[in-house]
Amino acid sequence: MSTTTELPEAPGLPDRAETPARPEFPDHLSVDPRSPHHVAAVFEHDIGIRFNDKERNDVEEYCISEGWIKVPAGRALDRKGKPLLIKLKGRIEAFYR
Repeated sequence: MSTTTELPEAPGLPDRAETPARPEFPDHLSVDPRSPHHVAAVFEHDIGIRFNDKERNDVEEYCISEGWIKVPAGRALDRKGKPLLIKLKGRIEAFYR
């Protein structure tokens, strides 16, 4: 005979089995799917990047351990049609929204 009681699930709250687990952020992440630093599982969730305590929405690539992000340099494009990127150094924090 078991003395444990099961609590009914609250209506409207997601079950833990239904909520997908969020993967850890890698040290180096890229938006470009052809990059070796692209992790598709991370992009299944809404993510944000904080650079020097300001949230950035235009980050193409980052490296937390080296302290840099790559962002587009205006509207300039390279010969393959990809935006030209510049590297900015500072403090980086990646988070899920």
